[in-house]
Amino acid sequence: MYGTRSVASVAAIASAVWGLLGWAPASAQPSPEAAGLQLASADPAVVEALVVTGSKAAADEVGGSAVYLDEKALETFSYADVNRVLRQVPGVYLQEEEGFGLRPNIGIRGSGSDRSGRIAVMEDGILIAPAPYAAPAAYYFPRVSRMSGVEVVKGPAAIQYGPLTTGGALQLFSTPIPEVERLGGQGKLLGGYGSLRAHGALGGWRQVGPFQVGGLVEVLHESSEGFKALDSGGDTGFRIDDMMLKLGVRTGEAAAMPQSLELKFQTSDETSDETYVGLTLADFRADPYRRYRGSQVDQMNVGHETWQATHRVALTPALDLTTVAYRTETARAWYKLNDVLSGASLRSVNSVLADPAVFPDAYATLVGAPGYVSPVNALRMRYNNRSYKSAGVQSVLGASFVSGAAAHRLQLSVRYHQDEEDRFQHDDRYQMNDGQMGLTASGAPGSQENRLGEARAWAFFARDTIDVGAITLTPGLRYETIELKRTSYALGDAARAAPTGVDRSDVDVWIPGTSAIWRLSPSWRLIGGVHRGFSNPAPGSTSDPETSWNYEAGVRYAAGAASLEAIAFFNDYRNLIGTCTASTGGECAIGAQFDGGEVEGKGLELSAGYDLAGAFGLGVRVPVSAVYTYTDARFQTGFSSGYSPWGLVSAGFELPYTPEHQLTANLGLHGEAWRTDLMVNHVSDARSVAGAGPIPLNQLIEARTLVDVAAEYDLTGQVSFFASVQNLTDETYNAAFTPAGARPGAPRLAQGGVKLRF
Repeated sequence: MYGTRSVASVAAIASAVWGLLGWAPASAQPSPEAAGLQLASADPAVVEALVVTGSKAAADEVGGSAVYLDEKALETFSYADVNRVLRQVPGVYLQEEEGFGLRPNIGIRGSGSDRSGRIAVMEDGILIAPAPYAAPAAYYFPRVSRMSGVEVVKGPAAIQYGPLTTGGALQLFSTPIPEVERLGGQGKLLGGYGSLRAHGALGGWRQVGPFQVGGLVEVLHESSEGFKALDSGGDTGFRIDDMMLKLGVRTGEAAAMPQSLELKFQTSDETSDETYVGLTLADFRADPYRRYRGSQVDQMNVGHETWQATHRVALTPALDLTTVAYRTETARAWYKLNDVLSGASLRSVNSVLADPAVFPDAYATLVGAPGYVSPVNALRMRYNNRSYKSAGVQSVLGASFVSGAAAHRLQLSVRYHQDEEDRFQHDDRYQMNDGQMGLTASGAPGSQENRLGEARAWAFFARDTIDVGAITLTPGLRYETIELKRTSYALGDAARAAPTGVDRSDVDVWIPGTSAIWRLSPSWRLIGGVHRGFSNPAPGSTSDPETSWNYEAGVRYAAGAASLEAIAFFNDYRNLIGTCTASTGGECAIGAQFDGGEVEGKGLELSAGYDLAGAFGLGVRVPVSAVYTYTDARFQTGFSSGYSPWGLVSAGFELPYTPEHQLTANLGLHGEAWRTDLMVNHVSDARSVAGAGPIPLNQLIEARTLVDVAAEYDLTGQVSFFASVQNLTDETYNAAFTPAGARPGAPRLAQGGVKLRF
């Protein structure tokens, strides 16, 4: 895929850059001071205007809920799974799927979590979902292993990102060019129990005439043999190769008009032997890490590329302009079991596993016991072949000025964006014979689905941060005008000579929001806000857009080593949307959207932190922290839905996959050259299908308490040894009943290795 093709080009460009700039190892270069180099701030200022926070300090100044996890926080446990990282953020709901975070399902404040399709997912200021408007389901998700920061924004600040503003936004920050006038960087080699992670980044800045020129090359490899066992034998793990190249040029701080330009290219290639096939509840209890023989040929392949150019110029000390142009391409092909023959009809895998007694012949084919021979064509495999393109350009003008007693920071932004999803899929048929699947019929390319979904959007955004004494008001307004189009072609028509149908729709929406901060003292602040939530319909959908009004209010405290934040939220949905995907069970037309009507979601988010060393006069640091989320999200109207996570709904039914209680507690013990950390995460019971009262066993996502521990020792200032154990108590738990059947979370996983800094 893309990664293989791009390795040579990245290496060639990197070598040319190093040679042009004359970079050498640190020992051969003078210090930055001796060279007279005045480096800009280490803050990633090049994308400053495109993000809400970008640092922990900036997150504290947001008039609402915003959390920033910096590189130090990410390195504590060195997680490769974004689900484990986000357990440290209140108000976030996680539906695990395969245990590695390859395709996370992330929701914010009841937004719905399937494929993270109801939140804005971004990397370095740009939308990073394969097709953010036409098909936002995250079949590609950036690896958190290569990130230097993670931002989660909820409340009015989320309208800066758009178009999905109901729940909030998740922003990922890639590794910046090191702020050194030599070659500097980092390396990491971790492994254990059939897994390997190798990560390295190398780069720096150099004075070239009146400019500073910088570059970075980063390489990441992750692989695992998997923790599930196929009854027929075979792989259940994954392999990911990820590379990034950055080139930058900037003026010195003393320039008459300081400016910078950064070019970024990133490529990723994944092969994972993953499946949508889970287990019956009885089989899960007997062996949760088992995989049926009917999933033996399932495999996902994903290739992704990002090109990004970001220019920032300070026109005057009070006026700046940032412009970013971007393009992403994603190709994914998931060859996976779609349904199984029962009698004369094909039944979804979800139906078979939910009640195998009703479909005993299909269940027998799925299990494929030795000696069993199924009917010919009993297993239908779907080649879910899709490609995505996304491109756009955005400019943000920032102006600072004073009006009377008020200081203003005004931002005006315009973005043009276009994206598309191309589906060209076919089905193959197999027979199960003595535990092995054999191909019995091949489908023609495009014979199952042959269509193109497109979106074009203009987005305009204005926000004014107004400081008046102890009060900061931040009103904002976003306007989106979106053109959606779905073009269908005859099945099997590879040339796409003429469409068989074209569906067009337009959406225009105003998204206002405002937040406030009242500084009661240097330590205490009251915060609050209100904004409109919005999610656009898909191309060809007959549903109305998803809209809501969202409110939040709370208090924030920070003094020395102590911090506290408590925020109550209320989301009032006018119309909740459910989108049928194979990952929700597939018992509906894939891509169809369903109206859920009025929904109310309310809750409380708490976070607190303190260092016990000062209180007890200890000679080591003892950081403790906790985050807690209480949620009550319910439908306000009754209806019957073909969307399987909802079904037949009555007013008062709880939303699926929305636990009432979530708690994460951290305890650390840090010496001068060593650190140990413990994380305990508890999630209460949740239901997989909307309902009320006691949860049926076949819909119960049981409560679990997971414990992770990590330790690190600095051998020198540049070399550290690291070890961690995830799920220390080896708790077995069912993470979900979707896409099909019960699915286990990851068991106890240990890793160890070395980290380098230079």
